[in-house]
Amino acid sequence: MERYINPFTDFGFKKLFGEEANKDLLIDFLNQLLGAETGIITDLTYLRNEHIGAAQEDRKAIFDLYCQNQKGERFIVELQKARQKYFKDRSLYYSTFAIQEQAQTGEWSFKLQRVYTVAIMDFVFDDAPGNPTKFIHDIGLFDAQTHERFTDKIRYIYLEMPKFNKGEDELDSQFDKWLFVLKNLAALQDVPVRLQERIFRKVFEVAELARYNPNDRQSYHESLKYYRDIKNVIDTAWEEGLEKGMEEGLAKGMEKGMEEGLAKGMEKGMEKGMEKGIEKGSEAASLAIAQRMKASGMPTVDIARLTGLTPNQIDAL
Repeated sequence: MERYINPFTDFGFKKLFGEEANKDLLIDFLNQLLGAETGIITDLTYLRNEHIGAAQEDRKAIFDLYCQNQKGERFIVELQKARQKYFKDRSLYYSTFAIQEQAQTGEWSFKLQRVYTVAIMDFVFDDAPGNPTKFIHDIGLFDAQTHERFTDKIRYIYLEMPKFNKGEDELDSQFDKWLFVLKNLAALQDVPVRLQERIFRKVFEVAELARYNPNDRQSYHESLKYYRDIKNVIDTAWEEGLEKGMEEGLAKGMEKGMEEGLAKGMEKGMEKGMEKGIEKGSEAASLAIAQRMKASGMPTVDIARLTGLTPNQIDAL
């Protein structure tokens, strides 16, 4: 039996970071993540996490957590449970709402407060695996030639949690400890010796299932079941789609390579086959995911949001 909640469930994430009584946990996490970039965050105000565009044709954006600090800087903090097509595009799109809502009526100089998007991911990017030990992607706007920062008004931080593999004895900083807690909380039975600070003792108190009333425990277990189901469906379909796409792509690439010449053609065909395989695999994965979601009765709008497919593509399944 689990003693503590899983932070990667909707219930667990909101319980730890989304409640007014526990916002000191979110403040400490953001301070450790962002360092001196923002100055020390001393207070946060939770904002409405559902934003509907000013124009009727604008799509609705729903953030996991949306808040601002004492200086008016905005923070979008999201938990992403499983792979999603166009996830990077989605996070860029969501950040624009935090920019646009700063517009003022009448005379306005266009001065903006900073906007930070923080994504805690229970998967790794497939399109850019890069260094297998690099789990933090800190993205800003920079000059392509000089590499100097163009503006500090927008920043994206992606945390690939499966790549964080430090054990308790290897935790060198407060931020390491936060990542260790987020990744391992549900598997722990006691507070580790290295996590005796007040802030982490509170994390374990808030996360202890025995402290919840029956309704909250029921809500958590429903959230846990949804997390496991959706992650299993998406990850399985993604792997099956990639495998099928790689096989088909490699076969076509080999055939084309033979036509172009045995020596040079084989090398070029393999390269094209790999590229085609990955592309076809991603598409096949999205379709397979959508098909399973549709069969389970999930609304078309939710399927489209999770897979990146259009409603017409989903209806045609």
